[in-house]
Amino acid sequence: MRRWLDLAFGHPRKAALALGALAATGFAPLGFWPLTLLALAGLIALVRAAPHWKQAALIGWCFGVGHFTIGNNWIATAFTYQANMPAWLGWVAVVLLSLYLAVYPALAALAGWWARRNALAMALAFAGGWIVSEWLRAWVFTGFAWNPLGVAALGPFERPGLALLLPWLGTYALSGLIVLLAACWWAAAARGKRDGAGALLIVVPLAALLLPQLVSPPDRPGQQAYTLVQPDIRQEVLNDPAWFEWQFQRYAALSRPALQQGQRLVLWPESGVPDYLREGYPERYYLDTYGADPVLARQRIARAIGPEAMLLTGTVDLEIANGRAVGARNAVTALDGSATIRGGYAKAHLVPYGEYLALRWLLEPLGVERLVPGGIDFWPGPGPRSLGLGQFGKAGVQICYEIIFSGQVVDSTDRPDYLFNPSNDGWFGAWGPPQHLAQARLRAIEEGLPVLRSTTTGISAVIDARGVVRAHVPRHQAGRLDGQVPQALPPTPFANLGNLLPLGWAIALLVAALVASRRRAG
Repeated sequence: MRRWLDLAFGHPRKAALALGALAATGFAPLGFWPLTLLALAGLIALVRAAPHWKQAALIGWCFGVGHFTIGNNWIATAFTYQANMPAWLGWVAVVLLSLYLAVYPALAALAGWWARRNALAMALAFAGGWIVSEWLRAWVFTGFAWNPLGVAALGPFERPGLALLLPWLGTYALSGLIVLLAACWWAAAARGKRDGAGALLIVVPLAALLLPQLVSPPDRPGQQAYTLVQPDIRQEVLNDPAWFEWQFQRYAALSRPALQQGQRLVLWPESGVPDYLREGYPERYYLDTYGADPVLARQRIARAIGPEAMLLTGTVDLEIANGRAVGARNAVTALDGSATIRGGYAKAHLVPYGEYLALRWLLEPLGVERLVPGGIDFWPGPGPRSLGLGQFGKAGVQICYEIIFSGQVVDSTDRPDYLFNPSNDGWFGAWGPPQHLAQARLRAIEEGLPVLRSTTTGISAVIDARGVVRAHVPRHQAGRLDGQVPQALPPTPFANLGNLLPLGWAIALLVAALVASRRRAG
């Protein structure tokens, strides 16, 4: 590694770009986390060798460009389903987004470079800076928190791996821990000695990431029965009215109560119902759009799920002003077996350019459109809410992309019994769905709550409060899962403190770096 880095110092920006791409292979679906550690170790070496802060920032930025371009490649697939824009524009979007997201690794690189004169101080500052940079990435300009570095610490479906520390760290601090583990490999290479200390620096990260994968928490099913549906309705036909009746029959067939099955929660994905279920819209919206009366639509859904069921399903609600729709809500509607709406939730964290067109006044004349079909933008809801469903418990709802935002998924004043995450991942190729599932597992461990994911094409899953996938339906298969919702755990330290917890760890690391930097240069 040392010889390779010596050569790379002649072309540090190209090396950083390649290392960033390599680091992204630690995420799902590949899961090559040793390459992530190796790439981060290389990044630390490049940053330490930078002659001035501008070069260090540029190295971190180049790393980020490679990292986010590979990690977010699934975004390009979404453009293949938008007929009004060329498919190649998807890769332009991926690169442009990466050029922006790369700013955040650059900030972490600056923190590390500041403490470069002492090896320990540099490792601590780099980790603390990375925590802060990921936290910033999650909310600046509405945020894009996809693929935090800590997701590479997750184990296979049946084991949480090093992510079992999330209740005491939070996702962003887990990312900082990954940086510290990578710094061990950097330190081993920088020492250039084959001795016990060097061997320990190599072994510790491996042990930290491998030994927790031996932990397999026991199953803790609760009392609430569920039926979770994955209809496998492909994106090509999802919004085609000619297929709507076929879609409903698919849902109905997968949702019917089994023999001797009593009260149960039935879960359908985002985009689960094309009909408007709420009354009060101008008549033309029912007739011109889907041709279904809302009362009749609710009644036939109720017949499909049975009289003792409670359905949570993705729907679209309209905002009407002066007799016309001026906005829409990406919503979840709770519908009981008597065809009565018992509650609803509107998605709060919308996808820019997916569900609304930012800078519409500028981009629409240029032919740019949002990816979700329709001529009006979606409006955001008020934020995390728990739906009280009586004997069916309290459901926290996070629609699709919302589940990726650490510390933003639970109403802390009204803690739910479980989280429902309906999604349509049919847009996102082979890489997006497993990455989405991995991030839902992080939320389960952080909050100590089970997560139920119903998706149109997969991967649908039941995740317990320790992040173990207890049941799932693979991509591109139609199926249903039946069981009891796993038990929630008591509120975790993260559930109580939110992102104050990882920010506290960041401050501690940066203070420790400051103290260490006063020592003789390492």
